[in-house]
Amino acid sequence: MSNILILGGTTEASALASALAERGARAVLSYAGRTDRPRAQPVPVRVGGFGGVSGLVRHLRDEGVTHLVDATHPFAATMSEHAVAAARETGVPHIMLTRPPWIAAEGDRWTHVPDIAGALAALKGPARNVMLALGRMHVDAFAAQPQHHYLLRFVDAPVVAPGLPRHALVIDRGPFTVERDMGLMRDHGIDCVVSKNAGGGGAQAKIIAARTLGLPVVMIDRPPAPAAQVTHEVAGVLEWLGHAAERGV
Repeated sequence: MSNILILGGTTEASALASALAERGARAVLSYAGRTDRPRAQPVPVRVGGFGGVSGLVRHLRDEGVTHLVDATHPFAATMSEHAVAAARETGVPHIMLTRPPWIAAEGDRWTHVPDIAGALAALKGPARNVMLALGRMHVDAFAAQPQHHYLLRFVDAPVVAPGLPRHALVIDRGPFTVERDMGLMRDHGIDCVVSKNAGGGGAQAKIIAARTLGLPVVMIDRPPAPAAQVTHEVAGVLEWLGHAAERGV
C-alpha cells in the first residue's frame, strides 16, 4: 500500500490531503511549523523540520514512505532542494505540486527583482507607504529602507514586534478579496506593493487590487523549481500516483 508524505503549508497541499483522504490513501502532511494555527486536516499531520537532507532521508526510510509530494510554497527553495536530494538518495518517487506563477496583465506596473535584496534596492528614494505582502519571514530586512511606512499583514500575531521603525500591522487570514484589499490599500494610503510571485488564485487579490488602483508592484520572481517532475494540479498528482502504483514503485 502507498504511504505518501506531503511537504505542505499551502492551499494546494491541503487540497491534495483532502483528495487522498477521500480515496482512503495513507498519507501524512508535514508542516514546517511557521504558522501557529494551521488548518485542520483530514490526514495525520507532523510539524517541524527534518534536519536537512540526511534527516529527510532517515524519515523516508524509517516511515516507509513510498511517494514524496513537495507541495511547499514556491519560495521554499531550500526545502524543495532537500526533497529532490532525499528522493534521489532513497529512490522514493517524487513530484512537485506548485501553483503557476502570475503573469503581468494589461495595467500592471511591475518592477521585476530576483530576491529580497533586489526589492530593497527598488525601494530606494523618498518616503512612501509600502505594503509588504511577504509574510513575516523577511520583513525585518526592510529596516534597511527606514524612510518608508510599511503595512504588514500576518496570519498570526508575532511574538516579537517587527523590527521596522514605522509600520502598521494587520492580523488577518485569507482568502482575501479584491474589494477588501483595495479598501486596505486606500485606508493606509499605499503607494507601492512589494510581493513575491507566489502565483495561484488565493493570494492574487492584492495584485489585482494594485492593478485596479494603478499602484506599482515590486515583484520578486520565484526561484526555479528544482524538481524534474512538476504539476500545477492536484489531479496531476493523483494521476502520477496511479501511474507510479502501476509501475510497482
